[in-house]
Amino acid sequence: MTDETPRGPAGLNTGRPNLARITDYFLGGKDNFAVDREAAEQILSVAPEVRTMTREVQAFHVRALRYLVGAGVTQFINIGMGLPSQFNTHEIAGSLTREARAVYVSRDPVVLSHSRALLATDSRTGVVEGDILHPAELVADPVVRRVIDADRPVAIVTLGILQFTPDSEDPFKRVAELRDWMPVGGHLVVAHAVTDSRPESAQPVVDVYKRVVGRTEDASRTREQVLGFFEGFRMVEPGLVYLRQWRPDNPLAVHRPESIWMVGGIGRKDEA
Repeated sequence: MTDETPRGPAGLNTGRPNLARITDYFLGGKDNFAVDREAAEQILSVAPEVRTMTREVQAFHVRALRYLVGAGVTQFINIGMGLPSQFNTHEIAGSLTREARAVYVSRDPVVLSHSRALLATDSRTGVVEGDILHPAELVADPVVRRVIDADRPVAIVTLGILQFTPDSEDPFKRVAELRDWMPVGGHLVVAHAVTDSRPESAQPVVDVYKRVVGRTEDASRTREQVLGFFEGFRMVEPGLVYLRQWRPDNPLAVHRPESIWMVGGIGRKDEA
């Protein structure tokens, strides 16, 4: 994608930075514009580790799905996904089980356009325009009802999206509503930036992201606050930890985990 790329679907604004395209830039992709690269470089100038954080989220995603499939979960709802990449939920899970089914949820017109084009012929996947703040609408969507069997365990996957949702929008309540919808055996996956280890860098980065998403409220949280999303779930070992500490492929590679100021964890619903 170049800066001369023609205007795409309705809602696509190439003159304003976009979260999905910024993430694409961090991952070395080409689906971004000058305005996205400028915002990304502003973030990196304050916290250069954000590029590594983005890659660590992807690695956590792979390990989390590997665990979930091993635990018998084959259905996934990925809320707030980024641009389609080599780390797509349906592809990772599909490499582990033939039974994998996945629904992607986003409000981002860039993401929706790319995803619908990619998944148009795949009956085991679906794309829904929605978000985590409207769970009742989400689970009632015809695409969700077609792809996901609500009587079987399902995993809700949220990677770096709740950190942009301020408390004033009741994200804890919305996650609880999704928990109540899940059958026993359902799981919640969360990756969330925290301010515990880099409080001096947090505010400048938060300010850039607030401009990108068009918000005035600060949605940053500590690890202890992020734990609130798992109320009513039993935490899977090792709990809510820095991403590098969550079931690493190579324990010897877990170096300065707090330098990647993002935590991740999985909770399981054990009771109706």
